Amino acid sequence: MSKRTVLTGARVVLPEGVHENGRLTVEDSRLTAVEPVAGTGEAGGTAASEGAETLDLTGHWIVPGFVDVHVHGGGGASFSAGDHTESLTAIDTHRRHGTTTMVASTVTGDLDELARQAGSLSELVEQGDLAGIHFEGPFISCQRRGAHEESLLRDPDPADVRKLLDAARGHAAMMTLAPERAGGLESVRLLADNGVIAAVGHTDGTYESTLEAVEAGATVATHLFNAMPPLGHRAPGPVAALLEDERVTVELINDGTHLHPAALQLAFRAAGAERVAFITDAMGAAGMGDGRYPLGNLEVEVRDGVARLVEGGSIAGSTLTLDRAFKRAVTVDGIPVAQAVAALSANPARLLGVADRVGTLEAGKLADLVVLDESFDLVGVMRHGVWIVHPHGR
Repeated sequence: MSKRTVLTGARVVLPEGVHENGRLTVEDSRLTAVEPVAGTGEAGGTAASEGAETLDLTGHWIVPGFVDVHVHGGGGASFSAGDHTESLTAIDTHRRHGTTTMVASTVTGDLDELARQAGSLSELVEQGDLAGIHFEGPFISCQRRGAHEESLLRDPDPADVRKLLDAARGHAAMMTLAPERAGGLESVRLLADNGVIAAVGHTDGTYESTLEAVEAGATVATHLFNAMPPLGHRAPGPVAALLEDERVTVELINDGTHLHPAALQLAFRAAGAERVAFITDAMGAAGMGDGRYPLGNLEVEVRDGVARLVEGGSIAGSTLTLDRAFKRAVTVDGIPVAQAVAALSANPARLLGVADRVGTLEAGKLADLVVLDESFDLVGVMRHGVWIVHPHGR
């Protein structure tokens, strides 16, 4: 016997915009009806609710479940451990903060170790806990390495790229590389030919070399502005090239540390809201307190929620969760709610090729949704029709 849940009264963010009083019907794992309602007590509402758990969410928002295409860990756990228990801890941590679909990101390591991690993470993709694997490094710039171990960085030899793709057993979703390095453009083409997103990041490339990478098939800017040359009036660098090309989706880390609000607003204006994807780039400290945490082979210290390498002091990912990124976007950065929702859900879902199942609230799609209060604080999370966080505390 199917289980039905009816959610009424909330402001609902649908693909066509915000509706003040919506009704969503969930049966088992899917949304079966998504109805903008003109007023309360509309005919048919009672019948639709018979035999169902009905929740009045007046005064709340309902938005699609968040999609994170770049996350390294959380809850004190790291995907780079290549351990199922740690990975599931990280997954659960981010689910409780509204991320119902996520790609596991690795960090620079020895190729054999990365291949081992990919094999372990592939099992979690196959059982439905992850949407894919993202390799961030080791094919990145020494000059823009950020929190990646310099001794392990290397040119993106296509044979090495192929080794990691094979280890992922068809579940590699994305690879970040510096296309100006030897073999970079060939590797971008290899990734594109195999249906893997080629992302430009941790790059010291020029405007011209970045355009070449996009022409070769690169379609993502890994955490735009961060770990790449800044925008200059004589040397516009990767930032200008990535913002101007309509084929590129730009990742943004909206934690108040990685980006000034003006930079974030510039990206929205230049790229357009449909080409922005909010990410966390979170490491193991996400959802945890200050302290020391591993990041690959390196050690990170978190103070006041900001993660930096113990040696050198570089920013080392974030402690962000996507519910916080959403709230900051609408309350601090002045991003309209519908645009923020697209950056958290629809755009990354489309990028991953899963928009037929997740990313928007539409009948027939998986019942992945987030409930927020009037202050945009998270109070409920549903994934595949099951409450992970119940909005009424049950």
